[in-house]
Amino acid sequence: MERDSLVRFGVSMPHSLVEQFDELLAEQGYGNRSEAIRDLVRKSLLEPGHLQPTQVVAGTIVMVYNHHVPELPAYLTDLQHEHHREIISTMHIHLNRDQCLEIIVVRGKLDSLRKLYGRIQVQKGVSFAELSVTHFEKDGPESSHASHRSQKGG
Repeated sequence: MERDSLVRFGVSMPHSLVEQFDELLAEQGYGNRSEAIRDLVRKSLLEPGHLQPTQVVAGTIVMVYNHHVPELPAYLTDLQHEHHREIISTMHIHLNRDQCLEIIVVRGKLDSLRKLYGRIQVQKGVSFAELSVTHFEKDGPESSHASHRSQKGG
């Protein structure tokens, strides 16, 4: 069977659930149920249990922390330097006098990113931390920075 050929199958569910699903699809702008179901399946395949620990992934670590907790900001900075090969970019936002939101864009082996996330998550003063990842084709045509530069004229 061709890789991108479509397969049709039936799904049975209670009428009330279908109505709720259709309302959600309308709110989100889906053209039909099939598009939404494909997205739900893709999302479920990215759940942690479906990705291999050695698989190269890209994603974000989002955290909210209290920057007044002694040594926490310095620890987080040192930790990020320790993982500089996996960290692509960071964004730091001051939410209020006490709390900071930090978004860290990461790429690397899933098990290594999970370890980094775990070290952040358990720190006193970190009130929220979440790792979100997706797989990508490491050697795919869109992974080349050289091709991006040539498309931009330099």
